[in-house]
Amino acid sequence: MSRDYEPVPGQWYENLEEEEQFRVLSIDEDSELIEIEYLDGDIEELDLEAWHEMDLERIEEPEGWSDEDDDSDEDEEEWEEDDDEDDDDWDEDEDDDADDQDEY
Repeated sequence: MSRDYEPVPGQWYENLEEEEQFRVLSIDEDSELIEIEYLDGDIEELDLEAWHEMDLERIEEPEGWSDEDDDSDEDEEEWEEDDDEDDDDWDEDEDDDADDQDEY
């Protein structure tokens, strides 16, 4: 039985005929191209016609999948939080310096 799903960025699918799992990265409506990423990290572009010929099933994100982009975003957010803490410490020191100047 063929399932005809529209591609949704971020959604995971399984190509039942090829037994391959992938997620949609982006859709270019002008050129009718769909960029997908397989579990092994390979990226491929499909045209809309090829997409509709595939026997697909929507699936949940596979266990153990780690998105490198998500990991780098988390690292960046963690760095920004650390940076904010440093700024707070610096501000306190600056206030102490200002108080010291008033005492003289």
